Amino acid sequence: MDDADARARSDEVAVLIPAAGRGRRLGGRPKQFRALGEHPVLVQVLLSFERHPAVGHAVVAAPESRVTDVTDRLQAEGLSVLTAVVGGGADRQSSVQHALRAVPDPVNTVLVHDAARPFVAATQVQAVVQAVRTGGAASLVVPVADTLRRGDADRLGETVSRDGLYRMQTPQGFRREWLEHAHRRASAEDLAATDDVALVQHLDHDVVPVPGSRRNFKITTPDDWALAQALWPTWRDAPERFDLSSSASS
Repeated sequence: MDDADARARSDEVAVLIPAAGRGRRLGGRPKQFRALGEHPVLVQVLLSFERHPAVGHAVVAAPESRVTDVTDRLQAEGLSVLTAVVGGGADRQSSVQHALRAVPDPVNTVLVHDAARPFVAATQVQAVVQAVRTGGAASLVVPVADTLRRGDADRLGETVSRDGLYRMQTPQGFRREWLEHAHRRASAEDLAATDDVALVQHLDHDVVPVPGSRRNFKITTPDDWALAQALWPTWRDAPERFDLSSSASS
């Protein structure tokens, strides 16, 4: 293998999709398996990465009891990016761990993307990939726009400055060895986190913020589901209209 081939192999990108959650806040059928347009949400997410030239592999962590069904369904879609469907764990963190083990050896850049976040723009994916190749770790973020106050069930307290506060989005991206090390360390120390950025930061690695978009929201509640259904026809017909990373705080 010459140097050019070696560089090309080391630049391969995989995306991990933890899709084993039950979606209790939305209720009913898990959101990743609900139909959005012509396909389930999970398929729509995978199609976004299928169309992205930088992403060569996708690994889905599905509910353990549904691995065969999900594999058959995704293979029927003819997704060339699909590399494997694995059994997920009891939480998002363990599902990512399981998916990470199935990433092919040549991959050096690993993205992690929510199974219920279908409105991700191509330029946002590319920006995260480039930031990982330059700095080692990156995530889409959106600055907090609302006024924040502390409080309890009885009264509101003091205002909290929103300066320097971000809402985290996905994809989050990492050098493969950083993410693998972060998950090994988390397992050894019994450390739990709500996203992979926290695990990588635990190793004292910097994570680069990449401007996201409020349109790249995660379907979590019934209101989110209604909004996704309303927006889907516009996304399907002209996804570039959603490609507005520069308006992340709008």
